[in-house]
Amino acid sequence: MHSLVFLCAQKLASHHATARGALEVLPTELYPVLFKAAFLDKRTLVLQDLVQTWPFPVLSFQRLLRRCQHCDRAPLQEKPSKLCVQTVILGVVAYLGAALEGRSHGSGRRHCLRVLDMTGLQDDGTDQGSESMSLWSRTVTLAKACIDVSKQQSKCTQRTSKRRKGPYSSLAALPPPRLVSVEVRVDLFVNSTSYGVLKDALQANAHSALRLRCRDFRAEELSIASTVGLLEFLDPAGVRQVDLRFNNLGLSGLRVVLPHMAKFTNLVSLKLPYSNIDVRRLSAGMEGSLHYFATQLGRLSCLKELNLGSSRLSGRLRQLLGNLQGPLESLELAFCYLLPSDLAYLSQSLHTPALKKLDLSGNNLSDTLLQPFQRLLREAAGSLLHLDIMECRLADTHLEALLPILCCCARLRYLGVFGNPLSTRGLKTLLLRTAGLSDLRLVIYPYPVDCYGEDLPWPPSSSSLLNGSVDEEKFSRVSAELQQMLLSTDRNDAIWTTNLCRHNTLDYFNL
Repeated sequence: MHSLVFLCAQKLASHHATARGALEVLPTELYPVLFKAAFLDKRTLVLQDLVQTWPFPVLSFQRLLRRCQHCDRAPLQEKPSKLCVQTVILGVVAYLGAALEGRSHGSGRRHCLRVLDMTGLQDDGTDQGSESMSLWSRTVTLAKACIDVSKQQSKCTQRTSKRRKGPYSSLAALPPPRLVSVEVRVDLFVNSTSYGVLKDALQANAHSALRLRCRDFRAEELSIASTVGLLEFLDPAGVRQVDLRFNNLGLSGLRVVLPHMAKFTNLVSLKLPYSNIDVRRLSAGMEGSLHYFATQLGRLSCLKELNLGSSRLSGRLRQLLGNLQGPLESLELAFCYLLPSDLAYLSQSLHTPALKKLDLSGNNLSDTLLQPFQRLLREAAGSLLHLDIMECRLADTHLEALLPILCCCARLRYLGVFGNPLSTRGLKTLLLRTAGLSDLRLVIYPYPVDCYGEDLPWPPSSSSLLNGSVDEEKFSRVSAELQQMLLSTDRNDAIWTTNLCRHNTLDYFNL
């Protein structure tokens, strides 16, 4: 639904020359709606003019691209337009270039823009397509823009210095150049390919007119030295999340990296999946590294989310989490080879009553972990919003044992049971028993075992379920029956799907 104001803004944005002339007299309160109209319709020339004449100190994507009274569409929740994001960045570069040169855009507006907030743009990890812009691409584009502005700034400084030293400098002193700068608040994603350009941009931060201020930092496939080098350049007060994955750090690498995170006073989320940690057979030296790692975790006073997925942590959960200063609200321990003692500790720890998100995927909950998991789930039932128990070898009988406690999780919004050997009957039971959980809106369920071919081994492994042949006709019937059951239980607001892509969009900060 569009208001008359938004429709007028769309019409104005469709004529660049008219829009540019109108900026001279346009009331400042109409800038946001015109920005959104230009962004949605990809009116890049108008968008660039708006950025260069922006009448407010802050230009925030989160504020401008959400649902509003004039337009109920929320571009912030869609894959970002590559063309429009690039245009906004180029607009800021042009704005700073004009300010450095002492030029005016011509609208009579003063240089007001001080902050460009690009946080909150979608990046679900899937293919963005040619018209969208991934987080990695945004990082590279912004880094290059910072370097370009820094170079232009140096040239302007040199020219000013030469004029001041000229033969007539004593006759008329030149006024000092007016300092204009823009801080870009952004999430950064770097790997070995983009490391060099991001490092150069962050090095220029201290003196550049265009500065990066990182909120969420994600690095993949970097060496220990490169990781530490980038962490040192980040603003200590600005970082809320550090995500280091596929870096093969091991305990020895984490021993080097983790002390550099203590300076991040507002660090809420730390993700270290696929870090090559294996505590099952440690040497004496590695025992010391594990102790040091746990001690450093304890120094992160604001930590609320921890992801140690795909680490072999058997029997060491108490040691790793025991030093934390406050309770975790999100804990991801997928494929961590947990033992009953780990879940027993967790169920009695300060973390469990506060947990909003718990991921135990890939741990075998069908055997000795089943009873400890039941106790853990019972303790977390009052706070749990998000539960992942994918590929946990849970068959119908195990699910039956869990359902009474699962149904006590009154606030549960998401349940992931994909990759478990459940039958159609088991799935129908799960749907009927959880229909009363009014907040449960998304369930990612497995292909039922009775929809596979007769060659499926029993009990099936996760790989058998993932790679086995599914009878699509049978599954279509089951899927239709489940959808009909949702309608008959008045739960057409809930989504039951086998599509794992929906899982990638879920985030602790959005819970």
